[in-house]
This record gives sequence, structure tokens and C-alpha cells, in this order.
Amino acid sequence: MKQFLRWVTALTCSLLLASCAAVDVENYAKEQPSLKLEDYFNGKLVGHGMVMDRSGEVTRRFVVNITGTPGKNASGAQTLTLDEQFAWSDGKRESRVWTLTRLANGEWSGTATDVVGSAVGKVAGNALQWRYVLALPVKDSIYHLDFDDGMFLIDERVMLNKAVFSKFGIRLGEIFISFQKQEPVAR
Repeated sequence: MKQFLRWVTALTCSLLLASCAAVDVENYAKEQPSLKLEDYFNGKLVGHGMVMDRSGEVTRRFVVNITGTPGKNASGAQTLTLDEQFAWSDGKRESRVWTLTRLANGEWSGTATDVVGSAVGKVAGNALQWRYVLALPVKDSIYHLDFDDGMFLIDERVMLNKAVFSKFGIRLGEIFISFQKQEPVAR
């Protein structure tokens, strides 16, 4: 009986983890308009978003102003700096500066001061799949949360983002953001 219970528990855990897996970004390879991060995030953007807990209740809202600057690093690779300025519904202000680097085959890597290690992402068609670990301060502790973002270009000005955040494979909540491009930066 114990062996059977272990088998059922292992199967249940496997099914639960599999159900948390994200959709493969390659499923969007033929979707238009085609997403080019260095073009879409070149200039000023504004995003409106909300954080929802695992039950679906909205816990916070925010506006984020982003200034994106494309460039090249010392080895000649395409880079993109995103300066994000957050204004939260509770009055708190935060900032994050991402440094993204284009890799091969539509892949990107990224760093920011509150990201543990490097973020990894892949662009296909109109979509970006972006994964990273965020060090989130809560009271006197710092929690490392896994983020899985799906970003979808709707038209040349609008992008929608759904981020699922989890810990130990357990979904804790979601973030929804609507980005709107304001103006490009002259190259």
C-alpha cells in the first residue's frame, strides 16, 4: 500500500508540475507583426499593470515609464538598456535598469540589480518568452521568485505581458501589463 501511495503521489506531483509549464514561444513563430526588441523598446513607453495573487485578487496596481536605448557592447553584440520607473498604487516608487544582450537564434540574456543571475528569453514571431529569478524584498527578508513572462506584440505600438511568478514550482500570482510605445529615440 505504501508503494502505491508513493506512486500516486509522484504521478500527481509530475502532473501538477507539467500543468505549470509555459507554452512554447515557437508556437508564435508565424504570428505578425514580427517582434524586434531593439525596435519596439527603442524610446519611451508607458505600461499600466496590476499584480494578482493566486486567487485572482488584485493586490497592487502600477504605472511604469520605460526609456529604451539600443546599442552595441564591446564585442559588437546588439544590446538594449531599459530604464524602468515604477509608480505603485500605494505611493511607492521603484526603479529597475535592465541590460539586455542579443544572443543567437532570437535569444536574449538580461541582467538587473534585483535579478538573480541572468534572465533568458527567446523571441519568435510576435512573442517573447522571458524567464528570470527576482529578488523581492518583503519586510526584513528577501524572497527569490521565479518569473515566467509571455510578451505579445499586438501592433506597432501595443504589447501585452502576462507574468506568472512562483516559488518551488508553486504558482503564487500573476502580473498583467499593457505597454504602449510613446516615441522612438533617434539613432
